[in-house]
Amino acid sequence: MINKLVEKIKKTGAPIVVGLDPMLKYVPSFIKEKAFSEYGETLEGAGEAIFEYNKGIVEAVCDLVPAVKPQIAMYEQFGIPGLIAFKRTVDLCKEKGLVVIGDIKRGDIGSTSSAYAVGHLGKVSVGPNSYYGFNEDFVTVNPYLGSDGVNPFLDVCREEKKGIFVLVKTSNPSSGELQDKKIQDDNGKPLYELVGEYVDKWASSCMGDKYSYIGAVVGATYPEMGKVLRKIMPKSYILVPGYGAQGGKGKDLIHFFNDDGLGAIINSSRGIIAAYQNEKYASYGESGYADASRAAVLDMKQDIAEALG
Repeated sequence: MINKLVEKIKKTGAPIVVGLDPMLKYVPSFIKEKAFSEYGETLEGAGEAIFEYNKGIVEAVCDLVPAVKPQIAMYEQFGIPGLIAFKRTVDLCKEKGLVVIGDIKRGDIGSTSSAYAVGHLGKVSVGPNSYYGFNEDFVTVNPYLGSDGVNPFLDVCREEKKGIFVLVKTSNPSSGELQDKKIQDDNGKPLYELVGEYVDKWASSCMGDKYSYIGAVVGATYPEMGKVLRKIMPKSYILVPGYGAQGGKGKDLIHFFNDDGLGAIINSSRGIIAAYQNEKYASYGESGYADASRAAVLDMKQDIAEALG
């Protein structure tokens, strides 16, 4: 799957992933009114509304970007109807030829991680049959339970030729409370560097043509740390959150890429999916929310291209 992701990035010229992180306050009134008229102001109505909202955005941008990243918590908040909307969104995006990165941030003891890996990337056995569950192409993984929480994902990645992005240095302001702490028995390096070294080791065991199926998450809000981690993990693609609404700009992204112009994919969520609520794109109005998202993608693509020269 990493080979497909790289090829789609080359084809689109856009190392961009659209974060499909819907909240009801982002969904235009006409979509909510239609869903609620059919299902009522219920969890089912909310699930229908967020799926239809996603559908409009996906259809508007699918020719511009290689990948999408639905954040599962935004769907789980609506219970089972929300998870149904998540699955419908994954299926729609795959039908449109997009690579799907499930932002699930899972990581647990071995047997539980195995279940997460099977449910999101692999197949579950039911009697003599086997079935894909959510069937994303990549998922995000939390490594802080150690290797026994990551190894089950590696096993499924090898079997299915799918991938993971391991949390290394996240974009949130308080990430440094733990991730930046110095490790006394390892030459005083920060914890995120040690995690990066583990990612590089895991990456070597799951290689595609040039890049590994095992990538890393490093926030755009920490460009200097990204520069260090790029050298530590040369074979890994870096998923970079924090662009746009969280403050990251194109000029912050240079060091996340390798000399070949590849090696990173930049995420923007509400900066794209809620673009019509931004003053810059307000002229599109609610009815043109999907066109506003397309315009935001084009602007982001230009910003990144200018930064990379």
